Amino acid sequence: MTGPEAPIGADPMEPQGRGVVAALDPGRSKCGLVRTDPERGRIEEALVLPPGPCRERLLAWHRDLKLAVVVLGDGTGSRRWQEWLVGEGALPVLLVDEHGSTLAARRRYWQLEPPHSWRRLLPEGLRQPPRDWDDVVAQLLLERWLGQPLERAAAAGPGLRRPPAP
Repeated sequence: MTGPEAPIGADPMEPQGRGVVAALDPGRSKCGLVRTDPERGRIEEALVLPPGPCRERLLAWHRDLKLAVVVLGDGTGSRRWQEWLVGEGALPVLLVDEHGSTLAARRRYWQLEPPHSWRRLLPEGLRQPPRDWDDVVAQLLLERWLGQPLERAAAAGPGLRRPPAP
């Protein structure tokens, strides 16, 4: 049901809608991939994968969970991913501007994974995450679209269990 009689937030393509959403930060050699819960309040799974396994995981999520939409960063390789998602997987795709996302994701990484030991002594601008953070870029793209930070479920992998204070 769409149109004036539809309940607010009923459209799964709208940020306030319901349904599982995946977000993808595409890359040539590795991709960041995250998946929300149906209420879109937390990240259930966060991964950094090569493109082939990333495609397989997206298809499995769609098969098992019926993804409402895939939020796709519009940067490197996004056109090829968009064509594949729409054609092969018949998944609804929403492009999101990736401008500035790498630096913003580095800051978000340190919110999700507060520095320990000697890293906490470094100024934030000099800290480099000790692992690939493409999953955090995907999470950031999703948070931009939703307009809110997301917590990470314990099973999602390393990271914050609740969003940072505004």
